[in-house]
Amino acid sequence: MAPDLDPSTVVVHAGRPERVPNAPVGDSPVFSSTYVAGGDRGYGRFGNDAWTAFEETLGALEGGRGLTFASGMAAAAAVCDLVPVGGRVVAPIHAYSGVLALLDQQAATGRLQVDRVDIADTEAVSRAVVGADMLWVESPTNPAMEVADLPAISAAGRATGATVVVDNTFATPLLQQPLALGADIVMHSATKFIAGHSDVVLGAVVTADDELWSALELRRRSLGAIPGPMETWLALRGLRTLALRLERSQSTAAFLAQRLLAHPRVSRVRYPGLPDDAGHARAAAQMSGFGAILSFEVGGDAEFAQRICESTKLWLHATSLGGVESLLERRRRWAIEVPTIPDDLIRLSVGIEHPDDLWADLEQAFTSAS
Repeated sequence: MAPDLDPSTVVVHAGRPERVPNAPVGDSPVFSSTYVAGGDRGYGRFGNDAWTAFEETLGALEGGRGLTFASGMAAAAAVCDLVPVGGRVVAPIHAYSGVLALLDQQAATGRLQVDRVDIADTEAVSRAVVGADMLWVESPTNPAMEVADLPAISAAGRATGATVVVDNTFATPLLQQPLALGADIVMHSATKFIAGHSDVVLGAVVTADDELWSALELRRRSLGAIPGPMETWLALRGLRTLALRLERSQSTAAFLAQRLLAHPRVSRVRYPGLPDDAGHARAAAQMSGFGAILSFEVGGDAEFAQRICESTKLWLHATSLGGVESLLERRRRWAIEVPTIPDDLIRLSVGIEHPDDLWADLEQAFTSAS
């Protein structure tokens, strides 16, 4: 792709078949486990045309080479497997609970050492990463919405020899490119915004380092953490509309954040798009937008927060995010959620519905819950 194209154009045109007469406009899923000998494909676990198209597109957006995995957790596990036995990982206090649980499990068996740090505290991260093998970053974090100084902590990690990994699921490559900010590996739960329709489970990593790419590809092939061709094709089809979906969702998220900020029952709104948010300046400096995820708290009343989630009619009470439909959830209903996340925190994943309808539904849920 031409280097001067806007990402919203790249997301539509990257990874397409060659433009020759009678060629299809887009690739189709190839359902075959076996290939004729003589080429480099060899076997269905080694490659698929749908993977290639998806990986080329995501790689073009992130500025590296992509690899598709069966799920976001499969991608995360492959990345963690790069750490030598007994090695040390520095991870955020707040991040996706599945990844934190994976790190805890590996620490409990002695496979890894894990140190948790406030990822928004640049000095603390820089101290903690000395001697570490990997720095795992989320920004914004899930569900606390903290924003890390990606250029500063990436530089600190690489200066000490740590592999810097950034989970870019919340921001997507249209709002943030961690490789350009100094990271070694970018990870995505492609289930979320990238696929965008709550009908696919998929993960992906991107790196500009050929050795890291080869090491991760070997793990995917050896461990069998491969996606199906249909899932990958659906994710690519969803990815094509990411710019439009994100534009609508992000605009509505900003609208809802302002409305929630003024609501008398809301004690705190966590959204980097708010000028008074602790992460606003950093997000404005390293992101091209503030995203479509926000969290809010209702004065410490966990039961009230739970009733709000159970009283909506448009908002779906569900645990995922990034789809065209709007979802909400009290994160502490899960036993594995980090205990420093407030009991009354509700995370919103804003979809593409009309903003007035979404706000009206939240208002009636507040009333019903009261």
